[in-house]
Amino acid sequence: MDPIPLVKASLGEQELAAVAEVFASGWQAGQGPKGKALEAALIERYGVGDAVALNNCGSALHLALLELGVEPGDEVIVADYTFPAPAHAVHYVGGVPVFADVRADTGTVDPAAVEALITPRTVGVIAVDTVGLPADYAELNAITERHGLFLVEDAACAVGATYRGQEAGALAPVACLSFHGRKGITSGEGGALLTADPALAAGARLRSSFGIGSIFDKAQVVGLPIPEFTGIGYNYKLSDIAAAILLVQLGRIGELLERRRAVAARYAELLADEDLVTLPHVPSDRTHAWQSYLLTLDPDVDRAGVAADLRAQGIGCGHGTWASHLQPVYEAKQQCPTSADLFRRQFAVPMHAELSLDQVERVVASLRVALRAHASTRV
Repeated sequence: MDPIPLVKASLGEQELAAVAEVFASGWQAGQGPKGKALEAALIERYGVGDAVALNNCGSALHLALLELGVEPGDEVIVADYTFPAPAHAVHYVGGVPVFADVRADTGTVDPAAVEALITPRTVGVIAVDTVGLPADYAELNAITERHGLFLVEDAACAVGATYRGQEAGALAPVACLSFHGRKGITSGEGGALLTADPALAAGARLRSSFGIGSIFDKAQVVGLPIPEFTGIGYNYKLSDIAAAILLVQLGRIGELLERRRAVAARYAELLADEDLVTLPHVPSDRTHAWQSYLLTLDPDVDRAGVAADLRAQGIGCGHGTWASHLQPVYEAKQQCPTSADLFRRQFAVPMHAELSLDQVERVVASLRVALRAHASTRV
């Protein structure tokens, strides 16, 4: 039977035509006309003060922390159960990541855990919309405002999700998006920084281009303008090729998200009576972008055995995401028991907009057999 990949991008003829247009334009590098159009489209969609198109979400997090003034030794509280890009970004600027445990039902950062970790050295919080589900922003905004801290929303996985009717990506004063190949919309790699503060965005845009600003803009000036390096910057620009793809993908968010929702609904229907797994929980005040579909396995199930059985049948699967505090790179002395438990037990099954409902049924049938084959105390 044909393989069923864990992830698959939804790219087609519209995106190819957009790329061909960029090839013909003569400007394929970053911060050109397509990049500017993408930033304008993001501003309009999210209702933010400004948007900066970047090469990935990690770059957006780094630039956000630089512009927010994080200094060596400053503590930044980060959601623990996630790809560890937020903690990496804190290290980039010499800060200290402090890992906050998460809710057992959603895997999103626990506001009570955040508040308990605040010290005189704390300067801010990075919340994460875990695999596409927004965190508790009413509580998080209240906590950070009360203590005079910044709040950054890592919405890498959450394009199309909502919290209390508002788009993920516009739930904190600064937000970071990802357009990686497994996200809801993609250009293969890519990201964006969104903010209510145009001055913060202007600083991030300058830093993203080595500190000299847009070469494209300089090229439009008659004469010989010579850029000046006004500060240390980075090469974090998004190419116009990728920007053109994303302009098409932005227009397809509704279509692609609806297909993911149909897949999630079918999984929930087929696994409703399966006592060896717990299904994803989505609180009533928010919607999920379904970047991933994570099941929580019964403690008696050998997750590695289940994965081996599915992969032997060509069915993609994965461990979920990471308990960041357990990663050797951090040598963290903290404990985040809920995150650690989810890291041990969560299991990702195929989730993407190209997945057919027949394929979902095949995944579930194989999963049920594998669960029983690898449950130590049940039949």
